[in-house]
Amino acid sequence: MTNGAQQPLQDLGRVHFLGLGGVGVSAVARLMQARGQQISGTDAKDLPVLRELAAAGARVHVGYAAENLGDVDTVVTSSIIKPGNPEYDAAVSRGLRLLHRSEALAETMRGHRVVTVAGTHGKTTTTSLIAVMLREAGVSPSFAIGANVGGLGVNAELGTGGIFVAEADESDGSFLNYSPDIAVVTNVEADHLDHYGTAEAVHQAFTDFASLLPDGGLLIACADDDGAAALAARVRSEAQRVRVVTYGFSAGADWRLRHPQADGLRYRATLERTSEEDSALAAGPFTLDLAVPGDHNLLNAAAAFAVGHEVGLTPVQALAGLAAFRGAARRFEYRGEANGVRVYDDYAHHPTEVSAALRAGRAVAGERRLHVLFQPHLFTRTQAFHAEFASALSLADSAWILDIYPAREEPLESVTSALITDALTTAGGPVSAAEAAATLASTARSGDVIMTIGAGDVTSYGGAILEELGGRADTGS
Repeated sequence: MTNGAQQPLQDLGRVHFLGLGGVGVSAVARLMQARGQQISGTDAKDLPVLRELAAAGARVHVGYAAENLGDVDTVVTSSIIKPGNPEYDAAVSRGLRLLHRSEALAETMRGHRVVTVAGTHGKTTTTSLIAVMLREAGVSPSFAIGANVGGLGVNAELGTGGIFVAEADESDGSFLNYSPDIAVVTNVEADHLDHYGTAEAVHQAFTDFASLLPDGGLLIACADDDGAAALAARVRSEAQRVRVVTYGFSAGADWRLRHPQADGLRYRATLERTSEEDSALAAGPFTLDLAVPGDHNLLNAAAAFAVGHEVGLTPVQALAGLAAFRGAARRFEYRGEANGVRVYDDYAHHPTEVSAALRAGRAVAGERRLHVLFQPHLFTRTQAFHAEFASALSLADSAWILDIYPAREEPLESVTSALITDALTTAGGPVSAAEAAATLASTARSGDVIMTIGAGDVTSYGGAILEELGGRADTGS
């Protein structure tokens, strides 16, 4: 990219977005449009978000062509747009200012107190929790999130308050383009090795991310995750200028969770400050009361609470806002019920995420059975973690595995879904796209829970499964 990220927003001129329908790119487009920027954009598919942006005044194209650029001054792109895209190539040949999506998002953050949320898992939900909590407290934050937020209906919004909350994506290293005042790190694990190469490089990237904090800035890190806890320890020892607060179930966490329990459709735990605090009133213990299940969501909520505490919310305000959260799209998202079988969808695509999603599903299923339709995402990730995926999926009573969703990758020799299915220790096995819905529906009985899991198009199978369930005369018991 050219060094255009430091241009004042008003100097960007007319801005054109490549991959406009993508959740990250569309978030930036919404924000710039709300600030009065003249925008246009292109995507390969005609998606609802394109029509929404067009209705608000954007010039939108379906299908890439060099002439779509028109008289734009700045082109915003993402890591999936490569040389060979006719609009990208035209922008380069014309010498237009090129910004990565993250650089463009950083432009919209100027003048705000910035909260960024990074981590191998949980960052979308945690960012969403913070945005909803602040909104419910009347703060009116600006936000940019990697999914639509339940109750808000959008993934980005320009608020009237002085706080900007953003999901910071580490997958391509672009989270290093931000200037946070508060940085949340939910966890640090080896992932996106197609970009980083080694686990050590992943950990170094998060160290670099924490170093972006200014003097007096705050790092909020999960004490339960080895990688995040190690990061917190390094920052505490090497960067005395930065404050560090940890959260988790661990005894050493500054904000400690205890006594998690499911109560109907709610999920609760106590939360208290264990380190010294100016006000005993702010130390707790408090009761976190969530509408989303799982210990991982209690952790996400504890991180959000720590942010609320830092920006001046009262405990009552923070807890009420977190209780109002109804989830983010594709994060244990309820898709419906038919013949007594509930169907949920989740974006989990790393073994740790799959394990957390299935533990949440197990909590919801109770004494009934849990079934999963899983679609591996990327050949490199499947190659690196197939044994871990098999172990995580074995938490379900039956696990059915689709072919690998390639996304941006070309196939790798001998890397198929069989690497996972061959290592499963639960019922299930490989299943074709054509047979998946019928297979899951025939496996489930009344009271059971079905989950579709993966970052590809497996999300589209939920409706078909519900149709198959609805067409059955009796699911048994």
